[in-house]
Amino acid sequence: MIKAIVSGLLAALVVIGGAALGKGDGDHDYPEARLYDVSENAMADVDAALTRAAENNTRVLIAFGANWCHDSRAFAGWTTSERIGGMISESYELVFVNVGMPQQGDGHNQHVLQRFGIAEQEGTPLVLAATAEGEVLNADTAQSWRNAASREEDAIYNELVMLADKAP
Repeated sequence: MIKAIVSGLLAALVVIGGAALGKGDGDHDYPEARLYDVSENAMADVDAALTRAAENNTRVLIAFGANWCHDSRAFAGWTTSERIGGMISESYELVFVNVGMPQQGDGHNQHVLQRFGIAEQEGTPLVLAATAEGEVLNADTAQSWRNAASREEDAIYNELVMLADKAP
């Protein structure tokens, strides 16, 4: 019983500490979130999102990033905002895939990228929009999200709306 209480308290402190670290020093005007958790099976997470998308007649949005990356945290933060997050929850099944540090040879889940025809990740995050059948809708712009921290809210919103409505 005591062990369970201590474990729960430690987990709460880790969450609170992570949230505090995610806020940074306030010198930016974008929200931040650390949502790129390591998964036991990222491919299964993506498969589940594709299944939900087919059932809900939505698209799939896969964010390949890492919590160490400010652009990844910025994109994740925008997905929790009322405006962008609300639109995403109506139009997409959202999945965050932790990719480690591919630029330094410590990449994870590159096989998930390759499944969608992406041979190499150039930066983080890489944001992929796909149909429920797995057809990529933004092969030409998926790598461009590595500047998510410097994008304006309207630009992010408009691009995601366009992708949600884009014909395959």
